[in-house]
Amino acid sequence: MVHRLRVLIIAQYFPPDMGGGATRAYNVAKGLALNNCKVTVIAAFPHYPDGNIPREYKWKPFKIERENGITIIRTFVPPIASKGLLRRAILFFSFMVSSLMGLLLLKRKRVDVIWAANPNVISFFPAVIYSFFKRAPVVLNVDDLWPEDMYMLSLLKKGSLMGKTAEMFASIAYLKSKAITPISPGYILVICGKYGASREKVYVVRAGVDLTKFRTMKTESKKEIFRVVYSGSFSIAYDFDQVLRAAKQLEQYSSIQIILQGRGELLPRIKKLKDKLEARNVKIIAKSLKREKVAKLLNQADALLLPLKNFGRPYLGISTKLYEYQAIGKPIICCAEGQPAIYIKSTRSGIVVKPGDHTQLARAILLLKKRPDLARKLGENGMAFVVRNLTIEAIGAKMREVLMLSMQY
Repeated sequence: MVHRLRVLIIAQYFPPDMGGGATRAYNVAKGLALNNCKVTVIAAFPHYPDGNIPREYKWKPFKIERENGITIIRTFVPPIASKGLLRRAILFFSFMVSSLMGLLLLKRKRVDVIWAANPNVISFFPAVIYSFFKRAPVVLNVDDLWPEDMYMLSLLKKGSLMGKTAEMFASIAYLKSKAITPISPGYILVICGKYGASREKVYVVRAGVDLTKFRTMKTESKKEIFRVVYSGSFSIAYDFDQVLRAAKQLEQYSSIQIILQGRGELLPRIKKLKDKLEARNVKIIAKSLKREKVAKLLNQADALLLPLKNFGRPYLGISTKLYEYQAIGKPIICCAEGQPAIYIKSTRSGIVVKPGDHTQLARAILLLKKRPDLARKLGENGMAFVVRNLTIEAIGAKMREVLMLSMQY
């Protein structure tokens, strides 16, 4: 009989939180459960990105839930929006402390291995405390490179005291983890080159996609309208100026509509620029949707959009959004350089546009509108790739193998 691996996951962000980190943690947790693992997740109260904590969690130190064979222990974080370095730091520190409540709740439960899912690097430190009491190894996940991405987003200044401190924490986490599971091969050079982690303990495990939620569906839509859809967080990692200016350039085509769905700190800016440009062909859905409703919205699209901002260097990571987009079977317009562009080209699932170039984006939208045969083929290619390689069952099997290996080091 195969040993039922007991996995503890530390994840501040977990659905219904938005964002790639929450999606990644959920997909791995469910994938592990589907691969005969007993999974417990320590997560924060739902709060990302707006800080709106649902009523059922308020005035409670913790709440225990069960979903799809997974036990979820939710712990306290304050109801503040995740924007700006100070507020983010408060949320991180709050979860680092409150997550340790699980030590009492899991006092008599055995744990074989701990996966520090998110926040990047920071989740390693409560995981180490669990490791001490549970005598279990820690495997560190890497959704984004910290503090390198924080430098890129201007949340930290390179060479500053906080920057040097963050690099020290990152070095400790990378060197002391028994294994590391970055979501992208682009991260390996930094993890091993800059921080000196052994290449032998680094295993790329992509985020994957839940095909029970993201799949092709029959939807009612007006055939004469060509819809381009973005769904996700309105965060500083994205360039909605490029999207809105491309929309303005396309306003002569009354059959083209661009839909932006989500919430986040850039929402006021997006609304203001839309009004300034008088971009009447843009529809903003300023609310968070459950995953099933997101999938329905994506199915109503003719093309899907990933408008990453140009920060002056190629992206090393790959957004989980791309896998969800591919699973829907629609062509992707990817505004990015680096790993996202490489991935889209290698899977032949979309058109790559230079980030920040709204004219090129407008041309890509027009091309897909005029070439439905091309749009259909790109969508089919993407869907075929994730079905073959990136189901959560496949991701869970690979992660289980990595976790088992970490127990042997």
